Amino acid sequence: MARSLCPGAWLRKPCYLQCDKYKTGVIDGPACNSLCVTETLYFGKCLSTKPNNQMYLGIWDNLPGVVKCQMEQALHLDFGTELEPRKEIVLFDKPTRGTTVQKFKEMVYSLFKAKLGDQGNLSELVNLILTVADGDKDGQVSLGEAKSAWALLQLNEFLLMVILQDKEHTPKLMGFCGDLYVMESVEYTSLYGISLPWVIELFIPSGFRRSMDQLFTPSWPRKAKIAIGLLEFVEDVFHGPYGNFLMCDTSAKNLGYNDKYDLKMVDMRKIVPETNLKELIKDRHCESDLDCVYGTDCRTSCDQSTMKCTSEVIQPNLAKACQLLKDYLLRGAPVEIHEELEKQLYSCIALKVTANQMEMEHSLILNNLKTLLWKKISYTNDS
Repeated sequence: MARSLCPGAWLRKPCYLQCDKYKTGVIDGPACNSLCVTETLYFGKCLSTKPNNQMYLGIWDNLPGVVKCQMEQALHLDFGTELEPRKEIVLFDKPTRGTTVQKFKEMVYSLFKAKLGDQGNLSELVNLILTVADGDKDGQVSLGEAKSAWALLQLNEFLLMVILQDKEHTPKLMGFCGDLYVMESVEYTSLYGISLPWVIELFIPSGFRRSMDQLFTPSWPRKAKIAIGLLEFVEDVFHGPYGNFLMCDTSAKNLGYNDKYDLKMVDMRKIVPETNLKELIKDRHCESDLDCVYGTDCRTSCDQSTMKCTSEVIQPNLAKACQLLKDYLLRGAPVEIHEELEKQLYSCIALKVTANQMEMEHSLILNNLKTLLWKKISYTNDS
């Protein structure tokens, strides 16, 4: 007998609602039959603390995965929680019956233009989305598949998974049903390799937690390999094929790694298109720079003459990644490279978006860091 698909009474209604919509043809996707008919998509341990964005360990046809359920119906933008309006996603009201494939492609193109900016290759991305939306691979996109794809495309994490589907450090999309989606699981779901129940986390002093984190890190060569993975991911999202994405929460809990110590992103919901963020944050009323923040790490400045936020994010992704890696890499680093590694990390942290020749500096610092780390571990078993 299948285990409960929807653990907890508060979760059952959204799951049943999802299945009701599938059975009436409103939504569709490769995970729908397993979720609603054969009951071979199981929910396990809950990995999140907020009921509006649920994340679970799961098993789908005997393959481990992570199930993400989007349950929030937000009618406005709230920079303290969510960047993306959610009403359409819950209602699955677009596209409407009678919409042609061509019209749907135009809808998707307009959405991408708003999110990613006016780029010449957006048509390629639209065609890629149609391939993903065709969940049963019959060469056609049904109305239910189109509604599901449209809902999922409002989510930056889903869009990023599609754009970076061939990249090593982006989790693979296993399937979806409506706006519920399944992605590959990662063995270690924290940069430090230790995660505790959130109830316990509340009572651990931050200083003690930092010390405890350092005790549970892998060996230094393995940390170096994980760090190289993060630097490579920064390259993937920095001026990639469809524009620049900004990492707005670079905390350790959003990064994981597998049993080969290859970095894997665990949570990419706060990685947002630069064009999208600039459009939403510019002209936002502010009293100080503290009012011009999205997530924890995407900061702009407050123009005191107009009392509105500027649109230019101050720190590039690489600087934020190096800030996260500084203590992680310097602790236990080989003596012969410790001084040079520290120097490079601090140069990296000092990077500013507004600096002259920033892109050249960005590339130089990133390549120097990767070279230093690879040179030290290339002849070890951990490489």
